[in-house]
Amino acid sequence: MNKNFKTRLTAWAIPLAVGGLATLLSGGMDSYKAINQPPLSPPGWVFPLVWTVLYLLMGEASYRVYTSGKDKGQVRRALIAYGVQLFLNFLWPLVFFGGQLYLTAFVVLVVLWLAIVVTMRWFSQIDETAGDLLIPYVVWVAFAGYLNLGVFLLN
Repeated sequence: MNKNFKTRLTAWAIPLAVGGLATLLSGGMDSYKAINQPPLSPPGWVFPLVWTVLYLLMGEASYRVYTSGKDKGQVRRALIAYGVQLFLNFLWPLVFFGGQLYLTAFVVLVVLWLAIVVTMRWFSQIDETAGDLLIPYVVWVAFAGYLNLGVFLLN
């Protein structure tokens, strides 16, 4: 197996592992069915499907930045931003599902959304496609913000 393929697999595995661990530690979506949900809430099966695709896109974007050969300082800064948003992504389900702290979870989502925007910008400066790969993610997190705020207001 060539080195680039191993690097790409690792880049995909990291966000998938973070998402999987967050789901495991938070108890998953079991409590989601029992709470009042705002209009436009998708069925529960949509979430793992969408998140799997988003995690793979995130991983591919980070791979493109990591292997870009661009200025190491610039790449490091972009990957640190990526790590920050990945940590916030990990934190959100723990707060929302695990803690059922819906307003706090909404604040985490707002900060996550801002961190994604920063990551997109810095990724785009290194590799335009890498930044573009995060567009579905930032849109989905905005939608998740609507859902999260709706849950807070309805519960």
